[in-house]
Amino acid sequence: MDSTLSHTAEHGAEPATPEDARRAGIEATDPRSPVMVFAIDEPLAMDSGARLGPFQIAYQTAGTLNAERSNAVLICHALTGDQHFAHRHPVTGKPGWWETLVGPGRPVDTDRYFVVCSNVIGSCMGSTGPASLNPETGRAYGLDFPLVTIRDMVRAQAMLLDRLGIPDLFLCIGGSMGGMQVLQWASLFPERVFAAMPIATGPRHSAQNIAFHEVGRQAIMADPAWAEGRYLEAGTRPAKGLGVARMGAHITYLSEPALHRKFGRRLQNRAAPTFSFNADFQIESYLRHQGLSFVERFDANAYLYLTRAMDYFDLAEDHDGVLAKAFRGSKTRFCVISFTSDWLFPTADSRAIVHALNAVAAPVAFVEVESDKGHDAFLLDEPAMFSAAQGFIDAAARARGL
Repeated sequence: MDSTLSHTAEHGAEPATPEDARRAGIEATDPRSPVMVFAIDEPLAMDSGARLGPFQIAYQTAGTLNAERSNAVLICHALTGDQHFAHRHPVTGKPGWWETLVGPGRPVDTDRYFVVCSNVIGSCMGSTGPASLNPETGRAYGLDFPLVTIRDMVRAQAMLLDRLGIPDLFLCIGGSMGGMQVLQWASLFPERVFAAMPIATGPRHSAQNIAFHEVGRQAIMADPAWAEGRYLEAGTRPAKGLGVARMGAHITYLSEPALHRKFGRRLQNRAAPTFSFNADFQIESYLRHQGLSFVERFDANAYLYLTRAMDYFDLAEDHDGVLAKAFRGSKTRFCVISFTSDWLFPTADSRAIVHALNAVAAPVAFVEVESDKGHDAFLLDEPAMFSAAQGFIDAAARARGL
């Protein structure tokens, strides 16, 4: 999840333009980043039983892979994130979404490590998803695209790393849905992950989180412009539905203290209420801006698919209902990080991961960061998180001989 507490009126950000929307559509099929193509005889075996092929994965890299191929870091992005972790976004023009953590001299130091981040399968920034062209029909997949799981995302990433000649990872790191992928990597391919850092995540999606996602999906599907998922063919765009979905989700990424500190009940560019349904309050204006800017860079069907993937995630269920079994025999080093004000993935979720790792004697460090910034704290300037990440990564690097 990819927000900050920036605000149009305060920071001078301009709303996305129709040209932005055109570029966003192009990114789904012709992204401005490297693409790895897998032929029809190299399909991705998916949990749904589908075999996806041909397909492609869009990705970005930073740093240099060493001669031993032992310094690779995989960054797993969150729900509405993408591969542009430290690269200017081709649609919005904004800096990379994790430049606070990744870059020269940062905890994930691109002068020391070779960093890879791919757009997940099912998304809309170049990896094959519902906005991609179906080679069998010549039309966008739409809802004909098979349902995606976190396991599917990880299997596709593993295929990408194989093609890049990376046998294993020094570090796998990500927050929120990215943290789910980190956990899935550590469970599915433990021999390929030396160190893992799941941040602001949990071993499953809670009923409350599923409920929030369902409200967002229903908002999209209730928009007449959604056209039963065929809006690209119809030449429409369910902007209103997707915007409402984004507004509702965005509230869950923040915390009440952060909202109060930033906005309170202050009015937006007026001295008195208008006695109308205009955006009288700053928080209303902020949410409307978030919804407006989001629809210019993201595909509505991709939002349906990725939220569903998060809903299906339950690592314990895959192991007879016992979370510890997911990590049995693992030699991966873990650092689990949570935030005190994160009510989307509260600290209790992280503790469940830690307890499961303790049960199988897996090496694990746990850090609860005191923050009032809510779930999105992992994307923001949090010195305590940076310090914890730096210490863990440096210790793992020494153990790895890097």
